[in-house]
Amino acid sequence: MPEGLDRLRGPERAGGALVALPIAWIVVVCVIDVLAPSHIHLGPLLVAAPAITPSFGGPRTVGLVAALAVVAQTVIGVLRDPGELLSANHQAQILALVLVGASLVVFCVLRERRAKELEQVRYVSEAAQRVVLPPLPRRLGPLRTASLYLAAEAEAQIGGDLYAAARTASGTRLIVGDVRGKGMTAVSDAALLLGAFRVAAHHQAGLDELVAYLDRSVSGDLELGGTGPYGETFITATVLEIPDRDGRVRMVSCGHPPPVVLREGRPTTMSAVRPAPPLGLGHLADPRYHVEGFPFEPGDLLLLYTDGVTEARDPAGSFYPLTERITGWTERDCEAFLGRFRRDLLRHVGGRLDDDAVMIAIECPEDSAAGSHAMR
Repeated sequence: MPEGLDRLRGPERAGGALVALPIAWIVVVCVIDVLAPSHIHLGPLLVAAPAITPSFGGPRTVGLVAALAVVAQTVIGVLRDPGELLSANHQAQILALVLVGASLVVFCVLRERRAKELEQVRYVSEAAQRVVLPPLPRRLGPLRTASLYLAAEAEAQIGGDLYAAARTASGTRLIVGDVRGKGMTAVSDAALLLGAFRVAAHHQAGLDELVAYLDRSVSGDLELGGTGPYGETFITATVLEIPDRDGRVRMVSCGHPPPVVLREGRPTTMSAVRPAPPLGLGHLADPRYHVEGFPFEPGDLLLLYTDGVTEARDPAGSFYPLTERITGWTERDCEAFLGRFRRDLLRHVGGRLDDDAVMIAIECPEDSAAGSHAMR
């Protein structure tokens, strides 16, 4: 059984301590009703005990409390009407308690079944994410890396955002992208592009040739399965190549948010001068892919992300100001940086995102040359 399903037993274990409360309520109501004058009837209050039990207990706990309430109502009837054993009023109250208790038990069974189904969905989606979007390794040649995926859907941990990295003979190639749309169609399109990148990243000589190949690979499938207003879907993406020794990143931007380089706490947005259209639209135009570059020196931190980051809104509707928020951050460790970023982003949106978000941190260490020799 998946490890996560064991958490479903938590409410049942907690109910073992809290079950004393409804039981104490039953005892108190029973004693007061027996001792009260004949014209005062507190028996109907017994229904409160099984009614509150589902908030902390499972079907067995609810059934136990409901049975005790029925027993208590029977005792009250016998002691208050010893001549008639049980009056019609007490019989009606007992029947009502039985019906309420049975309904609550059925409710708890259905609730637990639904909770198990949702937990299984989460488990499967997490497994799918590990297959389709495994975390980046901590080292890619001389580079130190970390990745973060925040899913907007409560029942799923994967969506249309994507990223991947591949080592080549001279450096590291990376892609980060975002499929237009949501749901399983977006997941399928993301897997299609990632498969094409992992196959071609080692074989295509130039970065522009690699991006052209990716566009050809996904254009036909996206056109056939598109969900856009005119039947087309597209994928925004940034494809980068980071040489081990050059100190300058080469980039092709296909309608994707630009990378940010953080140097000594000062962020710089590396916007493309001549961006290409998103991938998947090659059948509508003949795009030209221009390779641009920017410096990436030892000690710098390179940030790649999707628009789920910059379009995240706070309760007042303001977008997350990425460069403004990370100004002054001096974390040199990629994982520590992303941990702080995650907390800051979720604090900005009030704890829940409206769209999936990906953030990748890449550090060019001071000893990059030595690290490159070590990896070879």
